[in-house]
Amino acid sequence: MGCYFNRRERIVAEESLEELHALADAAGADVVHQILQERIAPDPAFFVGRGKAEELKLLVEADSLDLLVFDVELSSGQQRNLENKTGCKILDRTQLILDIFARRARTREGKLEVELAQLNYLLPRLAGKGTMLSRLGGGIGTRGPGETKLEMDRRRIRNRIALLRRDLQRVQMHRKLQRARRQGVPLPVVALVGYTNAGKSTLFNALTNAGTVESSRLFATLDPLLRRVSLPNRLEMVLSDTVGFVRKLPHEIVAAFRATLEEVREANLLLHVIDVSNPMCREQAEAVRDVLAEIGVSKIPCLEVYNKIDLLADENRLESPTASQKNRIMVSAREGSGIDMLIERIMEALDSFLVQVELKIPYQKAGVISRLHSQGRINSQIYESDGIKLDVELPRSAIRSLRQFLIG
Repeated sequence: MGCYFNRRERIVAEESLEELHALADAAGADVVHQILQERIAPDPAFFVGRGKAEELKLLVEADSLDLLVFDVELSSGQQRNLENKTGCKILDRTQLILDIFARRARTREGKLEVELAQLNYLLPRLAGKGTMLSRLGGGIGTRGPGETKLEMDRRRIRNRIALLRRDLQRVQMHRKLQRARRQGVPLPVVALVGYTNAGKSTLFNALTNAGTVESSRLFATLDPLLRRVSLPNRLEMVLSDTVGFVRKLPHEIVAAFRATLEEVREANLLLHVIDVSNPMCREQAEAVRDVLAEIGVSKIPCLEVYNKIDLLADENRLESPTASQKNRIMVSAREGSGIDMLIERIMEALDSFLVQVELKIPYQKAGVISRLHSQGRINSQIYESDGIKLDVELPRSAIRSLRQFLIG
């Protein structure tokens, strides 16, 4: 069920409702009806108005529906009034997304983040929630945030939220230690970002041969994936696949998933994957940019990867990027076309993270050379009487530990 309040918003509202359909499908629901209403303003009691609420009641009775999903964030009063009126379970867009995340989370970190988001959402909506706080129910929207009971009050929820935040702080510290170890053998980090179902996991597999799950369902990837990739110029990088974004992404999700999104914040380069076969690709790309700005990574260098060009009809084919659009690459991750060009662009972008220096390594310290091979690129190697003279390209962070060998 969706609403729009201006005729100019109708197309966007229709696309958003289609996305809600896909979200419901990802949650395991069978969608029977899609309803879109034009209103001047939201109704304070029912959001959709009393007349439409009565129509929904008749629809529920006629088709024996057990769930109504709204493409907005409802207040607790609106949700309670609609449930009382229709006799049917009511979910809003945020609850549906949280439910999908609860089903898909696999790592301890992901589960902690989902539970924190659920509790932050539920806390101001406790009145009249009934079984929403219980895990005893079945179906969509009843996957409550673990270790909760029907009689949980605000104090217990706040205590649980405080505990979750402490646990997530420990997870963040663990991730920082992992990043510190990676920085000890410094490799540039490249993060895949983009709208959900833009093809990030397919592109991740095309670049890494990792064999991760590829699915057309929204939020198929929830927990971050990291793989080490060797580039043709002998430079190695860490590629990260992250959770997809959507329009109207609940603030609770962005706030809770900051630990996971730290991988994006620490990246040296972003690959913004855009599904060009989607008619709303521009709006989706803008939604991703908004989230990137919210988490403070909009200044990180970014390549725009226009994916799924194989799904475009010939008359809709995009023109190849001009010389001034080198940050745009056309690919089909599924068919592999454009991947070589993307790798070339990645190498060019990461070249700026390397510094060319000359080193003189004494023969008794020759073991350092194997480390140089893994960290960067050796352009020349000359054997002299007092050591090995090297012309190398290394990440700036690696040079600090090699200062004693620098020439000049």
